[in-house]
Amino acid sequence: MARRSARPRQRASAAVPAVPAVCPCSLSAPYEACCGRYHAGAGTAPTAEALMRSRYSAFVVGEAGYLLRTWHPRTRPERLELDPKTRWTGLEVLAVSDGSAFHPTGTVEFRASYRGGSLHERSRFERVDGDWAYVDGDFPQ
Repeated sequence: MARRSARPRQRASAAVPAVPAVCPCSLSAPYEACCGRYHAGAGTAPTAEALMRSRYSAFVVGEAGYLLRTWHPRTRPERLELDPKTRWTGLEVLAVSDGSAFHPTGTVEFRASYRGGSLHERSRFERVDGDWAYVDGDFPQ
């Protein structure tokens, strides 16, 4: 009689990245206490910069639903498919304009690195019913 292993089998899942211990947003805080709480719905980002950081983290951990929820209704796509092969490797915030509790709009310029390259974007944010939402972005030279 064959003996069965007590260890459960692990399924290969390339589509769902592992939840990191340290938040990918570059603030050196635990994921669950940083952007993970926004992804879980336990609050909303208080600034445009915090929303941008949480959206970057959502790309890292594969939270497409969060990305859609935090996209401005005026510019939100119907659906979003993330490429599970993309490996995000770092975030650098280059500039922030407005986007605090006292502003209706804000802009965050950042560089997001991934294995093989980087994305440089100047993102625009607006408040929708009091919460920050990503509107769109452009790509500076």
